[in-house]
Amino acid sequence: MHAEKNPRKNKVSHTVANAAGPETGTVQEAGSASSHNPLLGHATSHAATLVGLAAIVLWGFMAGLVRLVSESFGATLGSALIYTVGGVMLLIVRRPKPIRRAPRKYLLLGGVMFVAYEASISLSIGLATTNAQSVEVSLVNYLWPTLLVLMTAALSRKHGAVVKALPGAIVATIGVALAVGGESLNVQEAIGDIASNPLPYLLAFAGAFIWAIYASVTPAMSEGYDGTTIFFCCVAVLLWIIHLMSGDGLPAATPGIGGYVALAACALSIAGGYACWGYGMLHGNMETLAIGSYATPIFSTASSTLLLGVALGMPFWIGVALVVAGSLINLWFARRP
Repeated sequence: MHAEKNPRKNKVSHTVANAAGPETGTVQEAGSASSHNPLLGHATSHAATLVGLAAIVLWGFMAGLVRLVSESFGATLGSALIYTVGGVMLLIVRRPKPIRRAPRKYLLLGGVMFVAYEASISLSIGLATTNAQSVEVSLVNYLWPTLLVLMTAALSRKHGAVVKALPGAIVATIGVALAVGGESLNVQEAIGDIASNPLPYLLAFAGAFIWAIYASVTPAMSEGYDGTTIFFCCVAVLLWIIHLMSGDGLPAATPGIGGYVALAACALSIAGGYACWGYGMLHGNMETLAIGSYATPIFSTASSTLLLGVALGMPFWIGVALVVAGSLINLWFARRP
């Protein structure tokens, strides 16, 4: 059996190497270029990279839509309904291959990380006691693009890649803090909030770290199997358990048509985002996706202001400029040999 598979593997490797670096002229040179250039990396399709970047746009609508759903259905019931409807959408559009084909290590570790991320983020937001803490916890969660960029650089095995990624990561992270925190962000107050109620911040940071690991490690572990739909449905089950244990029950007032529209839109935003991201991770360029993920909080803040009727101040636009600048710095360093 192994003797029959090896020639096929060599043929696939030959094709991928030429696709990744056609300008190199030889298979050996293409393989060398891809191993030293993380932007070429394991990319097999530019279209898949674009699909992965579409997740950033879809996730951008998540925060505002979740707020609208929570107002209509309650926090715990709303979350359970969002992931249930989203799970049904994924089962229709992205029905997974037979589970027996999935590597057990990927199903176990990938599934645990996916569910742990969602649980940590949900709990961190729920444990925030004030609006200011909610903003601060969101900022901690939005460290995941920075962590993902640094982890991707480390996994690229390119000499000095992490050091070169740091300047852009720092600039972009400051931009995220300004864009999301805006004029309400106060460093001294934030330190006091962390000291008085550290658990939500620890959970948010753990979630950011877990997601960065998941996004950077699972593509190689999956062997091409996409378990996003399975993992998403597992989150739905967990959220129903949390809702039933919370004792919140049904909403006091029957939600209007607007609540159901928001529920469908939110489920599409979150489930569609995960589907696009999963496809992009498996078949696209991971470092490009990592750098592009800096835009997630920008889209999130902008869409929330539109959905919730909040004006954008000057700190937001300064933050956008810094995020763009940090991303360009990362791209410039990544393209250098």
